Order: sequence, then structure tokens, then C-alpha cells
Amino acid sequence: MDAAACEVGRPRTWRSVPAGVTTLAVGVLVATMLWSATRSSSDGLAVLDVALAVTALALVPVVLRHPRVGGVLAGLLVALSAVATPVASFAVLFTARNRPFRQAAVVAAVGVAGEAVQAFWRPAPSLPYGWRLVLMSVAYAALLGWGTWAQARHALLAALRERARRAEQEQERRVGEARAAERSRIAREMHDVLAHRLSLLAAAAGAMEYRPDAPPERLSAAAGVIRASAHHALDELREVITLLRNDDTDAPTDAPPGQTLADLPRLVDEARAAGQQIEVHDPLGPPAEIPPPVGRTAYRIAQEALTNARKHAAGQPVRLVLGGAPGSGLSIAVSNPTTPDSGATDSAGTGLIGLAERAALTGGRVAHHVDAAGRFHLTAWLPWPT
Repeated sequence: MDAAACEVGRPRTWRSVPAGVTTLAVGVLVATMLWSATRSSSDGLAVLDVALAVTALALVPVVLRHPRVGGVLAGLLVALSAVATPVASFAVLFTARNRPFRQAAVVAAVGVAGEAVQAFWRPAPSLPYGWRLVLMSVAYAALLGWGTWAQARHALLAALRERARRAEQEQERRVGEARAAERSRIAREMHDVLAHRLSLLAAAAGAMEYRPDAPPERLSAAAGVIRASAHHALDELREVITLLRNDDTDAPTDAPPGQTLADLPRLVDEARAAGQQIEVHDPLGPPAEIPPPVGRTAYRIAQEALTNARKHAAGQPVRLVLGGAPGSGLSIAVSNPTTPDSGATDSAGTGLIGLAERAALTGGRVAHHVDAAGRFHLTAWLPWPT
């Protein structure tokens, strides 16, 4: 149970209430009642009233510490003299404010009983017994109701404060989750961009390293691939950062939009220029009208598949097949033979996990497996609205 909940159910102790101020205030009322009682009382009753007044004031700290016990004792003193009525009344109010209703009701009942006994043996000439009993019962009931209402209000305010505190904590938790999701999104975007471009750089640099005797035109072409890949990597990193800063695709921006399916031929040409063998079957023909989020996801899936094949199955031919139509969805299939040390089954690790999450955001799915012939297959389906 948290601290706020404990505060709601925990009664106030005498330390949380200014005992001196309370005793002084009640003492003023007792002194007033004592002065009124001793004016019309005999000497013996006056002495009794003074003793009862002192005793009643001594019960105020007891009421603050133990409301039920102090309230019952004050109610018993009321049976002897009216000078104890202020202390008994305060006990009812304080008990109702800080204790369960049943305990407060007991204190009020004892107080009313004491008033009934007092009215019987010390009657007031100007007020009949019945009316006096009714008035005192109404007064104690009012104090009981007032204290109960105050306790309920305090509990309600404490509950509202606790709810506000939990709402703030929930908001902080959501902000933390949003930040973590944004960091994960940035990591996926950086992986998609850098893995593809760096693999092209590695392939071109490897060709130059292992074939230093290649014709100058081949070396020049490899150097051109390295330069172009580095240039495109910087552009795509700038584009990723711009897109992450602004999730609104309709907002104006100076950066070009993310790559879509229309950029797939350029992706394939770059991979082929780096020495990768790619066979493409694209019955879709010219670039079709595909929603930008789906097009970007399709491009990233193809990019990740070619990158994985280049890293983990170097020198193996890759087959890329596109298909689908508006209303039935867009399908992407990429396959390539595996090598003994390719580790194709776990090569996609983080990359394919990111692709699966990206496809799920558009309502699609991604799957991969290795068949009995040792060929790695990656398949994806994305929604293509009519």
C-alpha cells in the first residue's frame, strides 16, 4: 500500500493537531459553561462543577490521542454536569472526523445518554425535559454528520491527489516508452541505410583489393561505386534524420521523400555494380500508385534482403520477385542459395526483426526460412488498397 493510500485510512493523532490551541478553545467554552452553571447552583454543586470542568479539560489530550475512550469518558461526565458538554461535543466531532462511523456513533450515543441523565436530575426551569433531550440529540447528530462528511471529503481529496499522482507517473512512463520506441526506430532506420551502403562499399573495396591488376576502367568503376555509395549514405542519413524529426508526411520539408518502390531499379543497379548477381521478376511493370508508407516498407524489405545476401552469401545469385495488385496486396519474395558459413538462419537477426515490425505497422507481414535444398527464402506481404 502506498503512502497516499495509508494517509486516507490513517486517523490523525494528537501530534498532528495543535493540542494546546484545541485545549484552549475548548477551555473557553468550558469556562463559559462553568460560569453559567455556578450562578444558579448551590455551593456543593459549584464545587462539583469546578472539579468536573478541570477533569473535562484534562480529557482533551486523551480525546486527541484516543478519541473513542476520551469521548466515552466525557459523555459520562456530562451526566454529572453541563460543564463537560463542550468536551463531549468536541469528542463526537473529532471521532467522526478521524475514526470509523461506528466508533463515532458510540461516542455520540454516550453523550446523548449523559445529557438525558443530567436533564433528569438537574432540570432547566425554562426548558421541558423532552424538548431539551430532542435539542441535545439533534446537536450531537449534527456534530456526528459534520465530522463524517469532513472525513469523506478528506478521503475524496486524497484519492483525487493520488489519482493525479498516478496519472503523472503514467504520463512519464508513456513518455519514456515513446522515447525508447523512437530510439528503436532510429536504430532500424540507421541499420537499413548504413548496412546497405556499407556492404556496397565493402564489396567494391574488396574487388579493388583482390584484383589490383584489373583494368583501369574496372578500378575506376569500383572507385565510382565507393564514391557514389558514400555520397548516397550521407544523403540517406540526412533524410532519415529529417523524417524522424517530422512524422507528418504532409508537412513541407526541404529533404526528398523516402525511397519507395519506384527507386527499386536504382537499388538493383547499385547492387549489380558492386558485383552482386540479381535476377528480377517484376510483373508490375512501370511504378504503380502504391501508398507511400507501403512503398517505403517494400523498398526497405528489398534493400535488407539484398544486403543480407551480399553479406552472408557473397557470390551467390539472388532472385527477386514482385507481384500483386490493388485490393489483393503487394508480395515480395527474395531467395538465394546459402553457403556453409553463411549462417542464413540467423543472419537477419536484428534486420529482419526490424522489417517484421515495420511491415506490421502497415498491416503486413514478413517471414523467412531455409528450404531442404539449403536455399534461403524471405517473403513479405503488404496491403495495397484499391
